[in-house]
Amino acid sequence: MRKVVKFGGSSLASAEQFRKVGEIIRADESRRYVVPSAPGKRFSADTKVTDLLYQCYQAAEKGGAEFQALLSEIKSRYQEIIDGLELSISLEEDFGLIEENFKKQIGEEYAASRGEFLNGKVMADYLGFEFVDAARIIRFDGEGQFDAEMTNRLTRECLKNMEYVVVPGFYGAMEDGTVKTFSRGGSDITGSIVSGALDVDLYENWTDVSGFLVTDPRIIKEPKVIDTITYRELRELSYMGATVLHEEAIFPVRKAGIPINIRNTNAPDDAGTMIVEDTCKKPAYTITGIAGKKGFCSLFIEKSLMNSEIGFGRKVLQVLEEQGISFEHVPSGIDTMTVFIHQDEFAEKEQQVIAGIHRMVNPDYMELESDLALIAVVGRGMRSNRGTAARIFAALAHANINVKMIDQGSSELNVIIGVKNEDFEGAVKAIYDIFVTTQL
Repeated sequence: MRKVVKFGGSSLASAEQFRKVGEIIRADESRRYVVPSAPGKRFSADTKVTDLLYQCYQAAEKGGAEFQALLSEIKSRYQEIIDGLELSISLEEDFGLIEENFKKQIGEEYAASRGEFLNGKVMADYLGFEFVDAARIIRFDGEGQFDAEMTNRLTRECLKNMEYVVVPGFYGAMEDGTVKTFSRGGSDITGSIVSGALDVDLYENWTDVSGFLVTDPRIIKEPKVIDTITYRELRELSYMGATVLHEEAIFPVRKAGIPINIRNTNAPDDAGTMIVEDTCKKPAYTITGIAGKKGFCSLFIEKSLMNSEIGFGRKVLQVLEEQGISFEHVPSGIDTMTVFIHQDEFAEKEQQVIAGIHRMVNPDYMELESDLALIAVVGRGMRSNRGTAARIFAALAHANINVKMIDQGSSELNVIIGVKNEDFEGAVKAIYDIFVTTQL
């Protein structure tokens, strides 16, 4: 068996955390490919190393005391880990090159990537593994888009004769060697890419929670952990704000049929959450998870005989496209259509959109409503349980919450509910209570 193991920033923030990671890796010889993030916060008021690198790079242009102070702080963070682990590795040469490149202002993405690069070197030395710079194997094309085919080929060629390897997360390089990063949290993606390229048996993603939670712990105290979730369910929940795993990280492993196991570095005996292509395993509850976001508005459009006017919906959405605005959901009736949009994205161009819709489709009536939230109730178990929607709306009615929108796909995998922003937390609590706490 072969596994890729990725460790997040909180798992590698200090020498103490490094030791926990070392024990986890050494406890299972199949954990052969390690993908580390940059050191995260050691305590709540601390600063992540990646953020320090951004600040340092911005100060480099001016030079002087601030730049040197920030660079020294970053050096001390790594030296603290090295000394705590009693290692003999020196990063002086690496920091010398970093200082030189920062002064040359070769790119902010290069600066951001150095946190993972340096942590990868320390991790490889600590474990006795080989170190492979991600810039050698993770490739982006000339337009900055990830090149999966080239990356897979380079990864297989480079790692084929290596038994135990550390590959830093978060970044790769373009063909000319220019460092290119994924979006924040991109170490998850690196772990997934390496897993898919090498066709490993399991991708373990170690973080600071014991798996994927049914809902946001900031709303529900100690919500239940999901033991098994499918890629489709995860995609729905991630899109609506659930953030344990970077939403793009599922694609390379899903294509290869490789499961992901979300684990807790600080509680390694917990089984965590298995993310799989599909499963016969019956979920613990009718729903798998609840996620949502605030900050939407709705544009209600009414026109008689709308249903018989060919191209009506396309024309409305074309107006949004021309203004560079994406939409979230479009529930409709015979003579009505409602478009849900991110409010901050829409606010600056609302009058242009309204005028454009008047020109394109000549509606009878339009109305805007702001300060809305969308909640996704997701679960494969909903397909085999009658009355799921009725229970959702009964719970919301009991909590005196007015539903502004309902949208359910034919897959029966999820129900999207729109409520006012001020009702968001109450709605999540009501739905969690009826399906998980009381299981009515």
